Amino acid sequence: MKMRRTLLLLSALLVLSCGPKKAPKPSSSTRAFPMAELPMMIAEPLERVQWLGAHFWDPFTDTVSLYPCDSLTVNGVKKEDLEKQMGVFATILREMPLAEGAKDMTRFYGRLEAFQRAHPGSNMLQGMADITAFYFYDPNSPVRSEDLYLPFVSRMAQSPLLEPAWRMRYEWDARMCAMNRTGTPAADFTFIDTKGRSRTLYQIKAEYTLLIFGNPDCHACKELVEAMEEFDMITQLMESGRLQVVDIYIDQDIPLWKERMESYPAAWINGYDPSFTIRNDVLYNVRALPSLYLLDQAKTVLLKDAETEDVLDFLLNL
Repeated sequence: MKMRRTLLLLSALLVLSCGPKKAPKPSSSTRAFPMAELPMMIAEPLERVQWLGAHFWDPFTDTVSLYPCDSLTVNGVKKEDLEKQMGVFATILREMPLAEGAKDMTRFYGRLEAFQRAHPGSNMLQGMADITAFYFYDPNSPVRSEDLYLPFVSRMAQSPLLEPAWRMRYEWDARMCAMNRTGTPAADFTFIDTKGRSRTLYQIKAEYTLLIFGNPDCHACKELVEAMEEFDMITQLMESGRLQVVDIYIDQDIPLWKERMESYPAAWINGYDPSFTIRNDVLYNVRALPSLYLLDQAKTVLLKDAETEDVLDFLLNL
């Protein structure tokens, strides 16, 4: 996964660093995505990434011209092409410090809103909002990031350009993204372990805690267990006490969980939510299983709703 994102990033840097190109003449219906042209004097890779994060969408959101907008295009560019570019943009932002990436997402929203105000009949704001949500918030997106989506969706929730029903929908998504953000304390909760004991998340003592919301019948959860068991380094981290894995079942079929308890690694702390508060009170925004959170000793969130590969990369680099 990390290699795939790196290749996407390198491709973007290569395409955008080749100097100015003559843009193809747009047809009456569609045009090629207008690439941002990296200034030739920017040679440092990190500076290139930072410049791209800030200016990736500038040519596309230029308010000087308005191109056709319909169900298949946004400002003259096919939505399928915009989806590819959004994947590159998400990859770029994930390579940056979170604060910088969030700032660029805010700027991106601002350009969309400015374009929509300049051309009220376009589908720029809603069309790009749908694509942004798919890449940054859909639970199946490999480049999703609720932390990066939050500054975007928060402004969608307050936009006077949207109908109230849409603002309410975005307001709910913003509330969900705001929970358990990276760098903030994880929400504590009570669970019952395999020995019937009542415990809390904050009672777990370890330098790092990998919190997993899973299900014994979940295929992806089984793949996670297999991936974790492949690496001796992770076993060593657990044996040394530096790492503790806590897998919590949050659904209501407790007899099923008890029946399948032996499918979990014995070294893990496994339990279930007896009062279903995690799901009913939405303590965590669990939208797909498994959902992974990596916490430090103080239970501060280091990785939120992370991909398995990202968690493994972090742990193997300890």
